[in-house]
Amino acid sequence: MSLLSVRDLTVKFAMRDQTVTALNQISFDVRRGERLGIVGESGAGKSITGFALMNLLSQPGYIDSGHVMFGGEDIVRFSDAQMRRIRGNRMAMIFQDPMVTLNPVLTIGQQMVETLRAHRKLSRAEAEQISILKLREVYIPSPEERLEQYPHELSGGMRQRIVIAIALLLDPELIIADEPTTALDVTIQADIMDLLLELCQSNKVGLILITHDLGVVSQMTERTLVMYAGRIIEAGPTRQIINDPQHPYTQGLINALPQQTLPGHRLKQIPGNMPSPAALPAGCPFHPRCDFAVDICRRVRPEIMRFAEVEIACHEVSRLHGIPYKEESA
Repeated sequence: MSLLSVRDLTVKFAMRDQTVTALNQISFDVRRGERLGIVGESGAGKSITGFALMNLLSQPGYIDSGHVMFGGEDIVRFSDAQMRRIRGNRMAMIFQDPMVTLNPVLTIGQQMVETLRAHRKLSRAEAEQISILKLREVYIPSPEERLEQYPHELSGGMRQRIVIAIALLLDPELIIADEPTTALDVTIQADIMDLLLELCQSNKVGLILITHDLGVVSQMTERTLVMYAGRIIEAGPTRQIINDPQHPYTQGLINALPQQTLPGHRLKQIPGNMPSPAALPAGCPFHPRCDFAVDICRRVRPEIMRFAEVEIACHEVSRLHGIPYKEESA
């Protein structure tokens, strides 16, 4: 049984003059202890997916339809009180910028102790001891002293380690990490990702890693979802997607990696930009940027289809696998 099962999840934003679809019927599963990557350019819907799973969407965004089964319960329709039992306790999220995540006017100790006591019946002394243990787990030196410090007194890498420690405080079953190293120096990023991988493996915690960095995904995850314009367009084992990408968009992401270009040569890039969710093209949303687009791509949105271990939404890939074009309305 999957720890998390997402089915046909659709998220919309009610704007002044129209309703915009940010996520369009996405479906995927995460098993207990599994590490799943979600990749794509800015605007693909990666972060919205994370916020929707945590039920943290704020107005004008809302979940329009679909199911998010977590531990056998559909949390989409949970009340705020019911979600407070889940958030931070069984499902935790690590955000992009630790300075936004941490409260600047509270000490590290106050924030960790309050988190623990909100979900567990603990004395302040007991909560402090657990906080110290968790800080040691993420290799924070002199953890007793750090409890008395404020976020601004710590380096960016130290703050992000503390955010990870807070996420692990209540031994969650699933962690959603949304670009957890974006605000950090390159030299610190690898250390943070190694730490997160080690902690997830040792604690048997499921991980959803949201990132645009395919290099990180290849090292951290077992399965990968590739998103484009609010849809999943390729999904499967990470090694297979990295080594043999099928969808033209995934191929473009791989080819755009710096290591794919010889020294002294211009970096390859996918032409054009991600379309606005308010003005998606007809048919396949990637067709204006695709070198392999044919007439049907401009008229009919491709359905996601399974080929062995990989799922792909592409007319041309389906044809290459012996499935004729389907003339259906978009």
